[in-house]
Amino acid sequence: MAHQRILATSGGFIPGPTQQTARLGTMLLDALAATGKTRPRVCLVYTASGDPADYYAMSYEAFNAAGCDVTQMKVFTQPSADPDERIGGSDLVWVGGGSVANLLALWQLHGIDDAMRNAWDQGVILGGVSAGSLCWHVGGTTDSFGPTLRPVTNGLGLLPYGNGVHYDSEAQRRPLLHELVANGTMPELNYATDNRVGLWFEGTELRQIVSDIPCDPETGPAAYQIILQQSAVVETRLPVGSL
Repeated sequence: MAHQRILATSGGFIPGPTQQTARLGTMLLDALAATGKTRPRVCLVYTASGDPADYYAMSYEAFNAAGCDVTQMKVFTQPSADPDERIGGSDLVWVGGGSVANLLALWQLHGIDDAMRNAWDQGVILGGVSAGSLCWHVGGTTDSFGPTLRPVTNGLGLLPYGNGVHYDSEAQRRPLLHELVANGTMPELNYATDNRVGLWFEGTELRQIVSDIPCDPETGPAAYQIILQQSAVVETRLPVGSL
């Protein structure tokens, strides 16, 4: 079996040199380096936000600036390529944010979910932000259904954990995830990320806490382990660079 790797984040891009441009943050640049390719093949998948042309254009420019060959897997208004060929032929797949509930439904409809599983098994690095983080897990908290957050529980499950995103910037995220862990909706072991922070997994093991920009390990944004322990929910802060 090939080396299975996932980058699950609440970040990815940093501001670019001019207005309405972006560049890749450190953790995405490191993920590209991990492909071992001089010019990595990157596939963008922005199902969760409805495949918006401007989002693709900004991301194409950012990945091109980092020396990548960039393509995309769209579903609107019809699939733009065969999912297994496009996703499996990439070195890194980057999934954008938006509605994870819509993403999961459309991926199943078009066979993208199976293509992602196959690509992971073949060694393609899978990554993403927000919905693009939740999708690899069992589930997590989402605003897919409205302004009041609700659980989503039908993630791909490549990572057998619950997931929390935007943990430091949206007030509903932490208490709802704790509640879902306590009542058994989420697994006993869960991971969450503040904005600018990501989780680097090898297989299903969390190997490192990574970030877009340098972060103070004591006071800066971080990741968190949330675990059910003897009927109590216990949260442990995981600073950037740990593990």
